Amino acid sequence: MGFAENGRIVIAGAGGMVGRELAAQARSRGHDVLALTSSEWDITDAPAAERFIEPGDVVINCAAYTKVDAAESEEARAHAVNAVGPANIAQACARAGAEFIHISTDYVFDGAKGRPYEIDDETGPQGVYGRTKLAGEFAVLAAMPDAHIVRTAWVYEGGDGGDFVAIMRRLAGGDQTVDVVADQIGSPTYAADLVGALLEVADGNIREPLLHAANGGEASRYEQAQAIFEAVGADPARVRPVGSDRHPRPAPRPPYSALSSGLSAEAGLTPLRPWRDALAAALAKQAG
Repeated sequence: MGFAENGRIVIAGAGGMVGRELAAQARSRGHDVLALTSSEWDITDAPAAERFIEPGDVVINCAAYTKVDAAESEEARAHAVNAVGPANIAQACARAGAEFIHISTDYVFDGAKGRPYEIDDETGPQGVYGRTKLAGEFAVLAAMPDAHIVRTAWVYEGGDGGDFVAIMRRLAGGDQTVDVVADQIGSPTYAADLVGALLEVADGNIREPLLHAANGGEASRYEQAQAIFEAVGADPARVRPVGSDRHPRPAPRPPYSALSSGLSAEAGLTPLRPWRDALAAALAKQAG
């Protein structure tokens, strides 16, 4: 896998957080980039892929249905975007002679393990979102066994959007206390660091089809929120720990879904930096 002469990166879902960052980093590294938003390329439309994918391309799918709670009542739509769409891209890449990298999620696990999940751990998604993302993994590898699937977790940018870090940063600027769940533990991952891993996979030196790319270590949402408050000069004591039962949601979340990069590192993927270091860098970028 890797770049053919004059090869380019084709991005599906380029309007989202990861897609935007991927297009920017790829261009800054001198790559030819075709960045297509979900309105420009509807991945659920099977023939559409043929219009964009050429031999030698590296196609990276950043398009996904990520509304975890809404997926419980919109299963058909979630399945179309998270499973059918990636299969369409994989089939088109296989026919064209292009490479394919697809992003998946920590929500493919059930959260019962209690220590970081490895790429070969048994999956057991608890909700529609996780089930459709796992179906996407199977569909991609069935259509294109040499594709790459990169699982990540708790992705944020920290800017003006709706991700967890962005919301907590805004709340830190006020003076109210904030209740945050302390019984959901995962791997907070800075979008810029995830993109670095995706581009490393695109370089073509890793053969393992399934990889984990998340910032190192683990944190509860409560611990993550405290770290955000502290980093921006707010009082972390304003963040109060509560149980998930205080904030019931339509979709179940895995109580523990931290990802291990051990086997991915053995396969050649550079481990991402610790989550606190990444958070500091993300918030410094926003402050600057």
